[in-house]
Amino acid sequence: MQVTSYWLEHAWLDPEVEPGVLLEVADGRIAAVRKGVETPPPGAEVLRGLTLPGLANAHSHAFHRALRGTVQVGSGTFWTWREVMYTVASRLTPESYYALARGVYAEMALAGITAVGEFHYLHHAPGGTPYDDPNAMGEALISAAQEAGIRITLLDTAYLSSGFGEAPSTHQLRFSDGSAEAWAERAALLKPRDGVRLGAAIHSVRAVPADQLGTVAEWARERGAPLHVHLSEQVAENEACLAAHGCTPTRLLADHGVLGERTTGVHNTHLTDEDIALLGSSATGTCMCPTTERDLADGIGPAVELERAGSPLSLGSDSHAVIDLLEEARAMELNERLRTRTRGHWTAAQLLRAASAAGHAALGWSDAGRLEAGARADFATVALDSVRTAGPVARLGAETAVFAASSADVRHTVVAGRHVVRDGVHTTIPDVPTALAEAIASLRE
Repeated sequence: MQVTSYWLEHAWLDPEVEPGVLLEVADGRIAAVRKGVETPPPGAEVLRGLTLPGLANAHSHAFHRALRGTVQVGSGTFWTWREVMYTVASRLTPESYYALARGVYAEMALAGITAVGEFHYLHHAPGGTPYDDPNAMGEALISAAQEAGIRITLLDTAYLSSGFGEAPSTHQLRFSDGSAEAWAERAALLKPRDGVRLGAAIHSVRAVPADQLGTVAEWARERGAPLHVHLSEQVAENEACLAAHGCTPTRLLADHGVLGERTTGVHNTHLTDEDIALLGSSATGTCMCPTTERDLADGIGPAVELERAGSPLSLGSDSHAVIDLLEEARAMELNERLRTRTRGHWTAAQLLRAASAAGHAALGWSDAGRLEAGARADFATVALDSVRTAGPVARLGAETAVFAASSADVRHTVVAGRHVVRDGVHTTIPDVPTALAEAIASLRE
């Protein structure tokens, strides 16, 4: 068995930062963690800075990356933004989706992200006609993640209606399989493989009829797979659910067996006290996406109350207004400071845990996101000599990563013991900006 050694100048060994840590890696996993190693042993890879466990982006829509910047002109709401998003979605093919996602996932690797949860509902050709391979779009995403060198949990998403009792719109036809049973048959054709996990998603309670929610939940339950759902992102969705079913979306999900410890609600923004209790008592997770939630003017969700109730917190970059899990962690705390006018709702260690181990667990990678023996050898190193981290802040440890650093400070990303990013450069896609620019330009031609 070949063993590779990494000497870490500083390492976050939850909850503390330790200087001089030697990681021994074999077969893609951490075989040993040795503290107090003051100088690099001969032959060891030297990673200077602060090394963190690989970060997990628990909620991604890869094609939204094409909207960055272009949706910042003028005013509007989530619903007007959605119309622009549909226009981009209508132009994607399996080939162009692969090219775009490859660049997006490479951007994630550059940001220290080693696993992504792709909330995938762009299944068919425009108009709803299946491709010859009914999972061509999902396979494009899997191939893109493999090429970019990060793990992926493909959260194949049921999306069947445009609202309660309403047929899909023209743009949404390519999202729909017609029924939850047809969705389940198509999704079952996907196969897990090295670096790939398969999960399920319910787009939202407005997009999957109540009597079909259980079909999706059962598909995930039979496979022990993660199950994600957009939940109460918008007040309008809550009001429509109350009108249609006489209850909140959370209660509707609970009544149809969707909640549970393998389930993650994404956003969980506009909740009642009963909703919070239902999510917490069932150990249903919460994925907060603060940069998207503020970009789309969604609101600030009750993350503190959810966590206290028993809902584990993870983080995602969602629409990719930016791709920076350190910013997502920082934003969750700073949003709460604005809302409450008090400071210190989470420690830096708790925020890093949400960005790493908790995110991996939400995606079905419970053996990742920690620098300990037996865990997957996924980690990222943040520079301590940049303009953001230089000076006394470099001695603060986890606080430096969360409250000072950004994705631009990531110098190395290692997945399964192999460098995906070395010295700030992607090892297989050396010019990620050009790859992204070309992929996005092709969608506008």
